[in-house]
Amino acid sequence: METHLILVGLLSLCSLSLSQVCNTQLLENVDFPGTDIKFEYSPDVDHCQQLCTQHPSCLFFTFIRPDWTGVLRHFYCYLKTTASGNVAVQKLVEGVTSGFSLKACTPELQPCLPKVYPDVDFLGADYTALFTADHEECQRACTQDPGCQFFTFVHEDFGTETIRFKCYLKYSPSIPAPPTVRRETGVVSGFSQNVHLPQQSTTACEGKLFPSISVPQSNLKTLPGVCPDHCRALCSAHPACTFFSFDSNEFKCHLKNNKDKMETIAKEGSTTGFPERFCQLDENWLTVAHDGVTLHGSDIRFELVDDADSCQRKCTEDPLCQFYDYLTEAFSDRDFWRHCYFKRTITMSAPPKITKKEKVTSGFQLRSCV
Repeated sequence: METHLILVGLLSLCSLSLSQVCNTQLLENVDFPGTDIKFEYSPDVDHCQQLCTQHPSCLFFTFIRPDWTGVLRHFYCYLKTTASGNVAVQKLVEGVTSGFSLKACTPELQPCLPKVYPDVDFLGADYTALFTADHEECQRACTQDPGCQFFTFVHEDFGTETIRFKCYLKYSPSIPAPPTVRRETGVVSGFSQNVHLPQQSTTACEGKLFPSISVPQSNLKTLPGVCPDHCRALCSAHPACTFFSFDSNEFKCHLKNNKDKMETIAKEGSTTGFPERFCQLDENWLTVAHDGVTLHGSDIRFELVDDADSCQRKCTEDPLCQFYDYLTEAFSDRDFWRHCYFKRTITMSAPPKITKKEKVTSGFQLRSCV
């Protein structure tokens, strides 16, 4: 009975309004069922909590631990929210841990992730591989490579002899890319001027763009983009991107990978260019406001302000804001005039899939720990 009362007491803490209270508590073997936004893969509950903190609308989460014995959902990180800001349901479940966003706790925007995970494989997202003596050297190689976000190392007693001692360096996007970019009358959009850009050098250089030129082949990845310079920043951050084409009609940034040739065609509305590998990334695109363009979705909150310049300034002052939309008096619905929407996406290291696998070790780069 006493144990039961303690558990009830712990669960009752979840009834607090989470939108205004800093709550760092982790609840082992407690599930917050339902109210899912989406799930991401995480190697542990701390990483899952950081994903929830960076997601624009996540207020709490449930992480499926490696010791879970149910249906194969190990390493699932369920991001959750409710309109009220309160956890709707709590349930005792073995093998899960639940907790809360750290948005109200002045969170670290580029968290240090020093742990390594034996017998855990970060699947996918490889851009290169090399052989190293151990997982410590693999992590050092990842940390020294500006493009590497995480890694998986294969041990000397792994079943397949030919890949023993192999160190796979992996990448996930680190430049903010709004989920949707489209034209809309009465909207002015842009970026915070405090967006973190990975810099490889202190030397500045001027990139070259080729208007009305497209590269139709060699697609590596397509991301929403706002302008050619934003697309160049996305390409520069990706270690496998050799050149890019930006489509201004569809606001699509096509990252390309072909080290042998670049076959171009003439195409109106398209701009092609190269990444900036060995110099400081051009940040001028962060200051540009885009009239008649919306960066739809990913809202954190909104404020009423007098003009688009004030909206950009307030977004820059907010450490969680990466980009914004401002609705002018030309917007179709006057109820939304003067609304400044603060927005963000997840830009921390996030493996696309995680599974159990013996004789491998995975982990993250340590640049964020300096």
